Amino acid sequence: MAVKADWDASKRRFEAWWNGSADDRVLLQVIAPKEAESKPAAPPASPEQRWLDADWRIRAFEQGMARTHYGGDAFPFLDTHIGPGTMSLYLGAVPEFHDNTVWYHPCIQDIRTAEPPEPDENNRFWAFSKEFARAAVERLKGRALVSFPDLIEGLDTISSLIGNDELLLALVDAPDDVHRFQGSLTDTYFDFHDPLYNIIRDADGGCCFSAFNTWAPGPMAKVQCDFSAMISAEMFEEFALPYLDEQCARLEYSVYHLDGPGALQHLPLLLDIPDLNAIQWTPGAGQPSAAWDGYIPMYREIRRAGKSVMVRGGTPDEARALVRTMGPEGLDILIWAGSPEEADALVKESFSWKTRPA
Repeated sequence: MAVKADWDASKRRFEAWWNGSADDRVLLQVIAPKEAESKPAAPPASPEQRWLDADWRIRAFEQGMARTHYGGDAFPFLDTHIGPGTMSLYLGAVPEFHDNTVWYHPCIQDIRTAEPPEPDENNRFWAFSKEFARAAVERLKGRALVSFPDLIEGLDTISSLIGNDELLLALVDAPDDVHRFQGSLTDTYFDFHDPLYNIIRDADGGCCFSAFNTWAPGPMAKVQCDFSAMISAEMFEEFALPYLDEQCARLEYSVYHLDGPGALQHLPLLLDIPDLNAIQWTPGAGQPSAAWDGYIPMYREIRRAGKSVMVRGGTPDEARALVRTMGPEGLDILIWAGSPEEADALVKESFSWKTRPA
């Protein structure tokens, strides 16, 4: 990429991270604002345009990219999602567009009598996603990557399709139907993932995922079950784990988004998924940053299980201490700096970060 002269070196660091190791230093992404002649994009005429006007979204991204410094292993990418759970729209959920997010309203009244929704080539949101990705790849070629949308899967998608309360009741009153939907949706996920991968993949087969700024040298995804914060470990093991296991087995690279204190009870089960490569921890509102040293015992547990650790947020001091305590192997850190100079100085310094003696 023209704006990322050292991209080949960064790709080596990403590949090492996926494999639980490190190349010449920790995988470190530092993003900072920079001055540019480019002015901010004119605001969209409506929230719907904000999400469904491909030309506006590409132009807005280009203007934002011009005002962003991508330090270390950070890289520019266009996010193609239509809210956090785009696959729900492909399957019939009704969107409510806002400037900063999209809410999904259910389209299925009774999971006991409904058939799991099938992919529909005429679905306007699925058609838009493909057209948007193709247009972005063409216009940004050599300057930035184009990401997967944040598809989301499993219980989170079923919740969008039938409603949160309805799914909680169905886990007790209609468990066979929940399994029926889960089994179908695992296949359906790849009916969307694979065509999108073939559009956005780079010349070597690599791709990036919008959620959490990550790149992999082959097909990959961020997987999750935020719904898990509302259910027991026993229910998670029955209704989520088998399908996450299958999904990860069908991907070359996968990272699990572990969201909030309520989801921590499921970490031991997640660490037993053989084909899951990494865990990303989101502490939740009002909690210390993901780089806080109080999370180090959990990160060590993740690494002992053979998984890599993805850290999003924190200060330069926290990042420095984290690497010096744990070592750079299997550690991916993304933080923000106040200026390009501050970002580049931190990256240069990171080559000398060494693990402290135990």
